Amino acid sequence: MKGKTYQVILDTNIIYSAVRSNRGASYKLLMMLPSEAFEINVSTPLVLEYEEILKRPDKNITLSHEKIDDILDYICSIANKRRIHFSWRPLSIDPDDDFLLELAVECDCDLIVTYNVRNFYSIKDFGVKVVTPGEFLRIMKG
Repeated sequence: MKGKTYQVILDTNIIYSAVRSNRGASYKLLMMLPSEAFEINVSTPLVLEYEEILKRPDKNITLSHEKIDDILDYICSIANKRRIHFSWRPLSIDPDDDFLLELAVECDCDLIVTYNVRNFYSIKDFGVKVVTPGEFLRIMKG
């Protein structure tokens, strides 16, 4: 669907991967922001999870907390900010991912981009597709 602006959610593992390495599809997606091809959607729980995971002691992330804050501030400045007013729990294999499903419903999301595709089997009932970052890059190429 060339020309469509996709409404997407970037799972925390995508942001983590992008911050950890500048070589993969996750990094490429992050560097495309802002994009005419897709808009990202966030909620308070998602941004807090981004922050929690990125600021954990991790020898694979060499960025300072200040730099991580800059990245998160940038994401928040360009993202569609959503408030969740309902609960659809439990829906996913991993209950910690249910807030992503709620966000997907709230923003009428087209895609959740994640490395944990199998965790989101039930989201298809809501018309949301779950893809890896590489698959999403291929979808955008048409």
